[in-house]
Amino acid sequence: MKFLSVISLFIIAMILGLCSLIHAQQPYVAKATTNCSNTGNSALGYSCNGLNRTCQAYLIFRSKPPYNTVASISTLLSSDPSQLSAINEVSETASFDTNKMVIVPVNCSCSGDYYQFNTTYVAQNGDSFFWIANNTYQGLSTCQAVRDQNRRQTTDIVPGERLNVPLRCACPTKNQTDIGIKYLLSYIIKWGDTVSGVSIQFGADTERTLEANTPLSLSNPTIFPFTTLLIPLQNPPSSNQTISPPPSPASPPPPPQPPSASPNSNNSSNKTWVYVLVGVLGGIVLTFIIGSIIFFAVFHKSETRKKSEPIFVSESFGAQEKPLNKKLDEESQDFLDSISSIAQSIKVYKLKELEAATDNFNPSCWIKGSVYRGLINGDYAAIKKVNGDVSKEIDLLNKINHFNLIRLSGVCFSDGHWYLVYEYATNGPLSDWIYSSNSDGKFLNWTQRVQIALDVATGLNYLHSFTTPPHVHKDIKSSNVLLDSDFRAKIANLAMARSAEGQEGEFALTRHIIGTKGYMAPEYLENGLVSTKLDVYAFGVLILEIVSGKEVAALYSEENMNLSDVLNDALSETNGKDSLRQFIDPSLQGNYPLELTILILRLIDSCLSKNPSDRPAMDEITQSLSRILTTSLNWESSVVSGYQYSRSS
Repeated sequence: MKFLSVISLFIIAMILGLCSLIHAQQPYVAKATTNCSNTGNSALGYSCNGLNRTCQAYLIFRSKPPYNTVASISTLLSSDPSQLSAINEVSETASFDTNKMVIVPVNCSCSGDYYQFNTTYVAQNGDSFFWIANNTYQGLSTCQAVRDQNRRQTTDIVPGERLNVPLRCACPTKNQTDIGIKYLLSYIIKWGDTVSGVSIQFGADTERTLEANTPLSLSNPTIFPFTTLLIPLQNPPSSNQTISPPPSPASPPPPPQPPSASPNSNNSSNKTWVYVLVGVLGGIVLTFIIGSIIFFAVFHKSETRKKSEPIFVSESFGAQEKPLNKKLDEESQDFLDSISSIAQSIKVYKLKELEAATDNFNPSCWIKGSVYRGLINGDYAAIKKVNGDVSKEIDLLNKINHFNLIRLSGVCFSDGHWYLVYEYATNGPLSDWIYSSNSDGKFLNWTQRVQIALDVATGLNYLHSFTTPPHVHKDIKSSNVLLDSDFRAKIANLAMARSAEGQEGEFALTRHIIGTKGYMAPEYLENGLVSTKLDVYAFGVLILEIVSGKEVAALYSEENMNLSDVLNDALSETNGKDSLRQFIDPSLQGNYPLELTILILRLIDSCLSKNPSDRPAMDEITQSLSRILTTSLNWESSVVSGYQYSRSS
């Protein structure tokens, strides 16, 4: 009896599954493509739920050197060069302009549970699964799918090895076929794309495109760059549809009428349900025959892969990072000569002027590294000697003007070296003041620490939101925050800063990982992803050091855990306020509002989220710290007033 009950349940599940196969479209993968540890079904490919297991499909690939010819693109994607050249209306020896959309015809077929078109790739030095999927193949595959296809448990890739790369494609479902859809095109979304814009470009109906990519809808049309969007087509795509901007299309085909609109549609609908009924009854009969076999096959299926905490990409990224090229002396001199006309606020010094300001760079004027204190026109300045190209840093510093960003006042170029002249921060780097292990007696009270945190947040918010284009600092740490005579913070060292806007068609990642241990965000360390959320993570580390009085290296070694776990005890309600007091810098001797420390630690916790999209924006952080500072100042005033009252009485 129990067995029959189980079989009955299985029959119901099979009927529901059959219905879902009739109606289901494909899931839109959204941001899961950038989380290589997320092995959800949508990241592995499009489900084999189409009417056919094999079909003609099309991909869009954007031409970029070295893949900018018919031959090179055909080789990379294992496509027939004659078919590729024919559909793009070019010769087989043709080259494409950079970022030109190239239509790639493929024979899409089911492999296991997923549709795909397989190609092979020879790994290069520095490649990762993420780089191959999202940069080389531009998002036509995913790091999860490449790893799964090559049965890898680790992320190691050996240069020269041949990898199988499954490209994302799909065949129309029965629903789509019934309304005249014959092909699905895998389109790689770029910055600025919209579902309606892409649909119009390829002559598709917007609602049909949304339906083809669940859970997208008119109320939820959000799409993300470097992911694939399935475009349902009634005819093969043509080369004139890949021209940007596209030509104004003729009126798009009207959406199909509802079933009650005409006798023909009623007839078609009735036939469809006859087919469904026959299929269901056939399935029931077949189930009774082989039910037990299927039951054991289904319920003894191997365990799915373990999932680890996801890492998502934030909304805004920079272009692929390349190492700086050293300029020839002549080019540097030309750049120097142009500064006076470009940047009115930057003075061009002669070397002898800087030598006079620093007493020939006397050791008594040495501050740290290659930085010296100089006296210019009666005011102190910080003079830094730099090797290599500084044009990008100078150009950025010339564009920005903010109290919380260190100001560049002058430059000099001599004998192959650059000298940058900055405003002088009297109290030096924050790192000299916040660590309780320092033995020089330097100390910051609670309100000063909150003010410094707010200053740094305000400076970063300016870089992220008010520069054009937005910029990422990329090297926020205590030694790169300088304090003026009033202990107001200024962010320094913008040598690693870069644009947060991606160049069209490029993914925001780098192979050249540079930074300070402990401050670098996990998505940057693991995959080379660059975004403004890198600064948010580093800022969280910085505030953690400010309130605990400990260096991040000490926090790691003491706790022997992920940095985001360090706060668990302090924020635990079961441990009460004692663990919270133990966590705060003991040099403060309890002189701080305990309720505000909880707010600060919660803010830090959000900044250290492993998922970048869960981290707050700097604007939100600035507002939170501003409220905390106001309350801290009120608390400080009440403490002082209470102390004065107790003395007078």
